[in-house]
Amino acid sequence: FPFPYTPYRIQEQFMEALYGALEAGRVGIFESPTGTGKSLSLICGALAWLRDWEEKRRQEEEQLLALGAGGQDGLNPQQARPGSADTAGQPDWVTAFVQRKEERDMVDRLKEEQIRRKKREDRLEKIRQNVQLKYAAKRKRCEDDEAKRLLQLSKEALSQGAGEDALDQLDHNEEELILAEYESDDEKKVVSGLEEDDDDDLEEEHVTKIYYCSRTHSQLSQFVHEVQKSPFGKDTRLVSLGSRQNLCVNEEVRRLGALQLINDRCMEMQKNKHEKKSNEENEGKKRRVSRTVCPFYSFEQMQFLRDEVLVEVKDIEQLVSLGRDTKACPYYGSRFAIPAAQLVVLPYQMLLHEPTRKAAGIKLKDQVVIIDEAHNLIDTITCIHSAEVSGSQLCCAHSQLSQYMERYRKRLKAKNLMYIKQILYLLEQFVAMLGGNVNQNPGSQAVSQTGTVLKSINDFLFQSQIDNINLFKVQRYCEKSLISRKLFGFVERYGGSASALKTNKENQKVAGLQDFLLTLQQGSDKEGDPPVEAEHDQLRTASPLMQIEGFLSALTNANQDGRVILNKQGTVGQSSLKFLLLNPAVHFAKVVEECRAVIIAGGTMQPVADFREQLLCCAGVDPARIVEFSCGHVIPPENILPIILCSGPSNQQLEFTYQTRDLPQMMDETGRILCNLCNVIPGGVVCFFPSYEYEKQVYGHWEKTGLLSRLAARKKIFQEPKKANQVEQVLVEYAKCIKRCSQTGGQMTGALLLSVVGGKMSEGINFSDDLGRCVIMVGMPYPNIKSPELQEKMTWLDKTMPRAGGQAPSRVLIENLCMKAVNQSIGRAIRHQKDFASILLLDHRYARPAIFNKLPQWIRERTQVKPAFGSAFAELRKVRIPCI
Repeated sequence: FPFPYTPYRIQEQFMEALYGALEAGRVGIFESPTGTGKSLSLICGALAWLRDWEEKRRQEEEQLLALGAGGQDGLNPQQARPGSADTAGQPDWVTAFVQRKEERDMVDRLKEEQIRRKKREDRLEKIRQNVQLKYAAKRKRCEDDEAKRLLQLSKEALSQGAGEDALDQLDHNEEELILAEYESDDEKKVVSGLEEDDDDDLEEEHVTKIYYCSRTHSQLSQFVHEVQKSPFGKDTRLVSLGSRQNLCVNEEVRRLGALQLINDRCMEMQKNKHEKKSNEENEGKKRRVSRTVCPFYSFEQMQFLRDEVLVEVKDIEQLVSLGRDTKACPYYGSRFAIPAAQLVVLPYQMLLHEPTRKAAGIKLKDQVVIIDEAHNLIDTITCIHSAEVSGSQLCCAHSQLSQYMERYRKRLKAKNLMYIKQILYLLEQFVAMLGGNVNQNPGSQAVSQTGTVLKSINDFLFQSQIDNINLFKVQRYCEKSLISRKLFGFVERYGGSASALKTNKENQKVAGLQDFLLTLQQGSDKEGDPPVEAEHDQLRTASPLMQIEGFLSALTNANQDGRVILNKQGTVGQSSLKFLLLNPAVHFAKVVEECRAVIIAGGTMQPVADFREQLLCCAGVDPARIVEFSCGHVIPPENILPIILCSGPSNQQLEFTYQTRDLPQMMDETGRILCNLCNVIPGGVVCFFPSYEYEKQVYGHWEKTGLLSRLAARKKIFQEPKKANQVEQVLVEYAKCIKRCSQTGGQMTGALLLSVVGGKMSEGINFSDDLGRCVIMVGMPYPNIKSPELQEKMTWLDKTMPRAGGQAPSRVLIENLCMKAVNQSIGRAIRHQKDFASILLLDHRYARPAIFNKLPQWIRERTQVKPAFGSAFAELRKVRIPCI
């Protein structure tokens, strides 16, 4: 395998197993601990397979073409085969003729593909070699900008000549007018261009490719940088996909902030571009801001961007700056590059959510999918396909839609009115299910019986009396008619200042809507912004029908695959309806069916039983197709010391159950353990608690008993903040303190960070080297078993899954969720080959075989179980040696 340096043995094993899985078309679960070069192994293993596979295909094609070039004689022997009349009783010569025709068609198709491929390769090579092309494109853009500027000047001159009124009229929308005319001119040019030469047709054949997806954009960028550094960096056609929020370069649209608003405005602008504008519509444009077209949505420039993307590997940031330079839309330009790309890098949601996948033009048939950072894949699929709407959103949507229908009743066709009335009825019934009345302010309607109720989809439909409405048709209507977008435009236009309205009659119609929207948001943030601004912001975010469409779509799932949760709080506005997906496999099945091979990879995939049973087997994957690979770590065995501690310094048994963990003696014992450790362990110590509440409780107890001041004498204490935007600051301070202590020496030896399992610090943050010389896990972070959602999931599993090893599936789920969280947290400590750390699990239950076997293999192999604190402490003192 080509590799930028001599690979570790485990990297070679990883690449061999990966190559084998792709070649055999398997579904693989691959585990490679962080710090072992997983990304590079994935890149080099997968791209080496793709290169070999392309070569093999090319040779087969050449053989077929050579056979075809040999004329009929080359294909004739088939004809003379005796007894080859087929099952339909056709004579030999008919069968032979059909076969020859199929072969000829195939040869023709291959020739076409070759020509297309040759043209593409030539085009990309020309761009690589010929810098002048780039300058030509740049010069053309400058000319276009100049023409636009001149056009604007002439408009201004005209408007000055037309007197004050005309100038006022143009003032607000002048920019839009100019852009629209300029773009329409451009459109004609593009059409004629296509007639002259169809070479640049954007609909290319999809080549075999690898779709690589990860959770966040920063992880994807990191992966792209690894590709750039790899031996494949120069000649791989890679395209990065992202949301409009990440890729849009139109500042006017970016300013909208919320993803849904950005999506809607972008679609609206495209629609304006593609519509044939009649004179009446052109007049209408003076009144409506949304008639704007996007200057970056230029066919010609996006083709240029597509080729630039394919020529050289670029990450999202480079793609966006290229889009700005070329005045081309990176969002659509990158999509046009998908068919010809060999490696497509994209976030989870784009691949796992079928409507998004289709919209992006992603075709999975016979392709390879690699899902990285997949330890929480099941949760991700569940979240993507679950939906929640609040009572205030339902009432708000009903109010908006009623006002909309009232205002445009005379202009709406009968079918539109029918569907709007159906949606209004649905909203009424949903609010009634929460115990409210849709026509009253949801904030002031008290709910009589608070609590959480779970219902099957069918029960919910029957009880809300909407089982006679075809939700599939309503859903399709919402998609095709873009009603939520129209409604948002209506609210944006008439929900603002009353001066936007022409007559008193209209004023009355929408005054109610304004008042209503303001009452919904009252008390949320009364300080800071001037009232007008605040009101405007409320209206911008008031687009609840979009959220409700997601909920309606969720209700079309099969009855057994999900549940509806009625969460009744103090008022109707605070109450909510939530759809909970119980069976994520139904949405993953299509990915596994269509793809040639699927690889699910991560640093800590243990316990893998969840993936195998809940996701793959439920999705109909043949167990023989599943392959598992797990490798050790690259660090020497002596660089890690995992200890399961069963009792503390005063021989108090460590068992942090819900019943015992609040006892003062348990909290005291935890404090004593930390005091002892902080005396001997240099640098940073990270201590994970099961929840924020428990961490707060223990901290308060230590403060009272004076234990905290003893700890603070050796290590500066930091607490993980609940707010995500404060995490970075805490980490920076924590790192600075450790560095300062290591340089100055003295009594203070570093810092202690009190963190929370499942919080911001337990995933995606590295405590390498001195930042994490010891990681401590206090107790076992079992999920809240009283949660209605979890109880429903457990009941569903017990009904649908077989018992494994004598344990109920629900019990296995609870243990797996706990151990997944533990493995994520303790994996933070070792991040590279020369790193070293100790890991301390404070609870005797970790030593139980069922739990112990769910630790990652590389940690499990080196774990020591210590019944008493003395022997554990003696071992921990030795860990200091490598850093001397």
